[in-house]
Amino acid sequence: MERELEIRTAAHAVELRAKGEGLGTLTGYAAVFNRHSQNLGGFVEQVDPGAFTKSLADDVPVMARGNHDDAMLLGTTWAGTLRLSVDGTGLRYEVDLPDTTAGRDFRELAARGDVKWSSFAFRTIEDEWGVTEQGFPLRTLRAVQLVDVAPGNSPAYPDTSVAARPLQA
Repeated sequence: MERELEIRTAAHAVELRAKGEGLGTLTGYAAVFNRHSQNLGGFVEQVDPGAFTKSLADDVPVMARGNHDDAMLLGTTWAGTLRLSVDGTGLRYEVDLPDTTAGRDFRELAARGDVKWSSFAFRTIEDEWGVTEQGFPLRTLRAVQLVDVAPGNSPAYPDTSVAARPLQA
């Protein structure tokens, strides 16, 4: 049985870092831990700090794609142009922007502050259902198979801080 692909967007800082002769590196948090999403169609969701442990330990192939679009490929873990890590905040990514239309577009949009958010696509391995303090259905993602991370413009997780700024390496 193939698991359904799901996409969630976190409103957390996306940063553009200038770097040598390349276009720079885009960094951000694709997911933040223990924060409620917006209403996702009758429920809210949160990401458990262990949700990405298996994907990262198994070194699953992950892509960085602008707005999850195959035509906007920005980097991959298998080429070493995308790096993923987990810290106390969430799932962090760094992608070296390619000198392509997508790379140039996302560099400009991040530099201008138009792209502020990041997102992740996944297949659920384990989740848990409960209710919020207000009695609203709450889904907790306990383990997921990570598919991609993506800078984007439609946050599912709006309660985190956002910022975009170019930095010199």
